[in-house]
Amino acid sequence: MLARSVLRSVPARGIARPTLGKTSTRAASSTAGPEATSSPFNLTLIAAAATVATVGTATYAWGQDAFAMTPAEEGLHATQYPWEHAKWNKTFDHAALRRGFQVYREVCASCHSLTRVPWRSFVGVMHTVDEMKAMAEENEYDTEPNNEGEIEKRPGKLSDYIPAPYKNEEAARAANGGALPPDLSLIVKGRHGGCNYIFSLLTGYPDEIPAGASVAEGMNFNPYFPGTGIAMARVLFDGVVEYEDGTPATTSQMAKDVVEFLNWAAEPEMDERKKMGAKAIAILTGLFALSVWVKRYKWAPIKTRKIVYTPPVSRR
Repeated sequence: MLARSVLRSVPARGIARPTLGKTSTRAASSTAGPEATSSPFNLTLIAAAATVATVGTATYAWGQDAFAMTPAEEGLHATQYPWEHAKWNKTFDHAALRRGFQVYREVCASCHSLTRVPWRSFVGVMHTVDEMKAMAEENEYDTEPNNEGEIEKRPGKLSDYIPAPYKNEEAARAANGGALPPDLSLIVKGRHGGCNYIFSLLTGYPDEIPAGASVAEGMNFNPYFPGTGIAMARVLFDGVVEYEDGTPATTSQMAKDVVEFLNWAAEPEMDERKKMGAKAIAILTGLFALSVWVKRYKWAPIKTRKIVYTPPVSRR
């Protein structure tokens, strides 16, 4: 009876159930299983090496040029030029935009359309309201049908879009020997190389066809155009345009100005986009710093706490 009373009084916390005549305790095991034999340092090293290999492979693959066609079919690769407006913190040269629009009106507009650009978009960018009203009124647009179903003509307004030089595609092809002059509204975005390609194309006409090269009859040689044979002849020559601001109208200057203008036509919101991006970066930087502080504040009690383990004491 005494032995039974002793056994009932022994607490079971941290102690195995005793047997009659002796007391045994279960010690905590400090030996890890076979699945935990790998060192945390080795696992971290392997993960870091795999990450570096993945990033390196992706970077190498991204830097390689992929050509879907042969160089002869694709044309000579355009040279990379340091366009000032392409920098993240730079804007368009608005004087160059005005000159480029003059080049378009006097040289390009006879064949190429700009149908996605309205007259009003020029106001405050490169021309005044009165200047653009005068330019718009030089063109005639169809009115809505009257009560008798007749369509009359009216002078252009700022809300109208720049008219095309031809009435339809068939008329454009008939006037250009079967070739269709592309619309220039989005030409910078629609051509591989963008500004570099268009500038190289406009300035890439040689005085004579290189030896060994040949083009079809009625075509012109240009190494930057796919197939090297282009229907458009050279249109920019020194002095072909007389700039209003007195800038020397060299071939490269006119090509640079009209390319910058076409870049604006394809992306007129670029200045606003860059300003919005700068504001977003400033705001997100402040929010990121605040989130780091909040995280450290919330986790400080957990990171700095001390855990103490007191093993149970067996009673004898």
